[in-house]
Amino acid sequence: MKPIGIIANPSSGKDIRRMVAFGSVFDNHEKVNIVRRIILGLEAMGVEEILFMPDHFGIGPRAMEDLEVSLKTSFLDMPMKGTQDDSTTAAKMLSDLGAACIITLGGDGTNRAVAKTCGDIPLLPISTGTNNVFPFMVESTMAGMAAGVIALNETPLDRCSRKSPLLAIRDQSGPRDIALVDAVVSSHGFIGSRAVWDVALLDEIFLTRAEPGNIGFSSIGGHLSPLAPDSMKGVHIKIGPGGETVKAPIAPGLIRDVPVKSSRIIEPGEEITIIHTPAVLALDGEREHIIPEGSQWTVTLQLDGPRVIDIPQTLKKAAMKSLFKAA
Repeated sequence: MKPIGIIANPSSGKDIRRMVAFGSVFDNHEKVNIVRRIILGLEAMGVEEILFMPDHFGIGPRAMEDLEVSLKTSFLDMPMKGTQDDSTTAAKMLSDLGAACIITLGGDGTNRAVAKTCGDIPLLPISTGTNNVFPFMVESTMAGMAAGVIALNETPLDRCSRKSPLLAIRDQSGPRDIALVDAVVSSHGFIGSRAVWDVALLDEIFLTRAEPGNIGFSSIGGHLSPLAPDSMKGVHIKIGPGGETVKAPIAPGLIRDVPVKSSRIIEPGEEITIIHTPAVLALDGEREHIIPEGSQWTVTLQLDGPRVIDIPQTLKKAAMKSLFKAA
């Protein structure tokens, strides 16, 4: 049986949007409890080994305290920087080690960091971030059991998971980065606190998801040009006067009127040049790149993003195969 990887980001759910909005706080003690329930779900399904990303808070070791389980737990031998690079490094190691799946605790940004290097290893993303469009709000006990089903390898992955689209970012020299949900171009003059929340500074928005029930900048597309979750299309929005105004929750409790100059559907493989320079480019809610004046950066919708486990479908398939019946 292949091991299960767990990447729990100790920094998720704590950014500056807690000051400018009203986001829930997922403190690390709660993440310990979430991981503890995941472990018990994995144990119930017969998983033999868990591989943890190490972190400075010690989420994994604390979760194992006082748990009477038979499965083996170990920690990846990697340096800890205390940045998103930790998640990227851990995902690459778990991919190389052939994990059955990677369970992540974080928001859109954490999963973006993991998606850069996870390869074909499927993700089971649990929401503990600020803006949670990519990960799920799910009881972690069931998440652990679903991951255990994947480790049992009883059901083909294409029947209990799906490929997610992504936005590929390029400049004149080649590939630069990716985004799983949104790429936002703004007139911020610096990276600063990383999070984006000021509508007045927005110029362009590129989306892979546009569902009315989403939060963050994806909600603008959802309230303007809704797309089905499996549409495999995107949305390009230009912000400014001259069009219509959309009311959207761009962060928890932070609802703003957003002036939309124009919007259109993005087809897979379509490459769009970023118009506004100089600018700052935010990916999945965090400012990441400064675009110099006159430079040519493009955004392309691709359908080869990370594979994501469908928890209800996975559990349904497991029940049909009688995997929950006691021996």
